[in-house]
Amino acid sequence: MFRRVAVRLLSHRRHFSISEIPVADDLFMAAWRRIVPNLDPPKTPLAFMRPQPSSASAASTPSKLTINLLSHYSSELSNKQVDMVIVPATTGQMGILPGHVASISELKAGLLSIHEGNEVTKYFISSGFVFVHSNSVTDIIAIEAVPIEQVDPDSVQKYLTEFTQKLSAASTDLEKAKAQIGVDVLSTLNSSLSG
Repeated sequence: MFRRVAVRLLSHRRHFSISEIPVADDLFMAAWRRIVPNLDPPKTPLAFMRPQPSSASAASTPSKLTINLLSHYSSELSNKQVDMVIVPATTGQMGILPGHVASISELKAGLLSIHEGNEVTKYFISSGFVFVHSNSVTDIIAIEAVPIEQVDPDSVQKYLTEFTQKLSAASTDLEKAKAQIGVDVLSTLNSSLSG
C-alpha cells in the first residue's frame, strides 16, 4: 500500500528551476551501490528536479528602475525612471538597482537618495516600508517624506534642543518615550543635513 501511495505522489512531481544537477548525486549513488549492492538506492531531492532554463536573463533586465514614493499626504513621485535608489532600511543603507531581487524592508528615519544620471535628489523620511518588485519597480511608502532642501537647519537645531530638554525633564515613561522619539528623529535629520 505504501508503495502505491509513493508511486502516486512521485508521479506528480514538481519541477524546480536549477541550472544543472550537481555531480554529488551521482557520487552518492555510486557509493551506495558499492557499499549496499543488494538494496535500491534512496531517491534524493535532486531525483525529482529537472533543469529548466532560467527565466531571468540580462537581456530582460530593464536599464532603469521605476520608483513610486508615497506618503500619507501625497504621492511625491509616481512611475519615475531612475538609475538607483538608496533607502535607510532598519538593517542599514540599502541600494536598489534595476533587476534587484524582490524584497520588503522596514525603513527607519534617514536620508533617501534617488540617483538619476549625475543628479541626486534627497528626501528625509521618518519611517515606512520599501517594496522591491521583481519587475524593477520599487514602491517606497513613507510616513513623512520631505525634500531635504525644504528643511530649515535652524528649526531642526531649535527643536532638537527643545526635545533634549524635554527628555531630561520627563518624569513619566510616556513623556520620556515621546521626547526620545523626537530626539532620535531630529538627530537623524540634523546629521542628514550636515552630511
